[in-house]
This record gives sequence, structure tokens and C-alpha cells, in this order.
Amino acid sequence: MFLNTLVSWWPRLRLGGALVALALIASVSGPAGAGAEGANHLLVSGAGRTIIEGGSGGAAPVPVETVLAFHASSTGGAFEGLALAPTVTESGSFETNVMYVTGKVTSAAVTGSTAVLHGTATVTGIGAGQNVPFTATVQAGGPGTTVVLEISGLTFHEILLEGQIRIAES
Repeated sequence: MFLNTLVSWWPRLRLGGALVALALIASVSGPAGAGAEGANHLLVSGAGRTIIEGGSGGAAPVPVETVLAFHASSTGGAFEGLALAPTVTESGSFETNVMYVTGKVTSAAVTGSTAVLHGTATVTGIGAGQNVPFTATVQAGGPGTTVVLEISGLTFHEILLEGQIRIAES
């Protein structure tokens, strides 16, 4: 009985399997006829912990660590950054939130192993404001690579301590 049922349903199962396979292929490859211009390619992504070169600056600089995470494609992305300083300068315990940046990447350009992200962000703490324009220039790589964040009239030169930045080949 089972064999007879299977034989009678076999053409329908094959057709259903073919339709599922086509749907999977379409979902992975994107809309029909979409070329490189129509694709939403991830250009750059990264996350990690950095230290700001020169800390807070001045005659007695305070060290500042940041936690960064970002991604950008041809259609936009997101940028997050949290800057932390020690409550007691000599403690080495980074627990005071001195700046938080959360924003949308509106454009990204890649040249070799460098990507430049532009967008607008909400900033709290140092440089606070709404819809604040920013530029983040990032280098591909792991610890030792760099991030330069320009926001609120300030420029932060950062060195990646932990994490990874990936940039698509152009």
C-alpha cells in the first residue's frame, strides 16, 4: 500500500522539490536580473575594543577605551561606539561612560584596505547632539589596525586592541 501511494505521489513530490529548490536559489541570489548594481553587498563590518591615541589629551591625559561595532553595505548600515574612561585615573578600570554614538551609515566608500563611512548619529556625553554628521575611516585588520572617528568637531584616532575589521575587496 505505501509503495503504491509513493508511486502515485512521486511526480508531485518531484515538482514540489523542484519548486523549493528554485525558491532557495532565488532567495540566495536575489531578484531575477539583478546585477552587481542591484545587489546589497556588505562592504565593511567590524567590532572590537580600541584605545584612543593620547587619551583625553591635554597636559595630564586620561586613558579612554572604546567599544565599536559597525556594518555598511551599498544601501547603508549602522555604527555604534561607546567611550569609557576610568572613574579614578590610576585605577585602570574603565567604567565611566564619557561618550556614546549610535547612528546610521548613509554611505560607504572602499579603496583597497580602507573604508570611509559617512552618516548621522545621536551622541551623548562629549559632543552631545541629535543628527550629528560623522565620518569613520577604518582600516581592515585585527589588533593594531586603526579607526579615525570625526564627529561633533572632534577627531578620535583609535587603535584596535581586540576584534576585527573586514572590508570587501573592490
